Amino acid sequence: MSEQIHPLAPHHLPFFVPGVDGSDTLTLVMGIFLVATILWVGTLYWKLHSLPERMAHKSQKLQFEIVAVLGLISLFTHMHIFWVAGLLLALIDLPDFGTPMRSIADSVERIADATPGAPAAEPEAEAVPGGSQDVRTPTKQEVHSHA
Repeated sequence: MSEQIHPLAPHHLPFFVPGVDGSDTLTLVMGIFLVATILWVGTLYWKLHSLPERMAHKSQKLQFEIVAVLGLISLFTHMHIFWVAGLLLALIDLPDFGTPMRSIADSVERIADATPGAPAAEPEAEAVPGGSQDVRTPTKQEVHSHA
């Protein structure tokens, strides 16, 4: 048995052919590339999946909690309709019915706290510069009692 290489055999093997020691460069490079690609695609997926929630949070929408719940439902059920519904809900502005209703409720509460038949509080007389302190017009009863 001769240890000489056959004259027709190549003297330099390409990098993708495993060496005699068992090291496979191509498998190592492709393994690193595969792990990096999976991490990148996973990050892209999470960013895309949280898009409606980030949009609703950024614009301080009232329906933020609903959009967040729809995102979680779509994540766990793999039903994309919930994600689409959350995206649409994050894009539209719902009218604010709470503020006017709260104002009406506060006004009604103030009216209910007022005692019926009690005289309204009279505003204090304003001081007139250089004049007397009691500058008001007399009522009809005062005019008739002095006459």
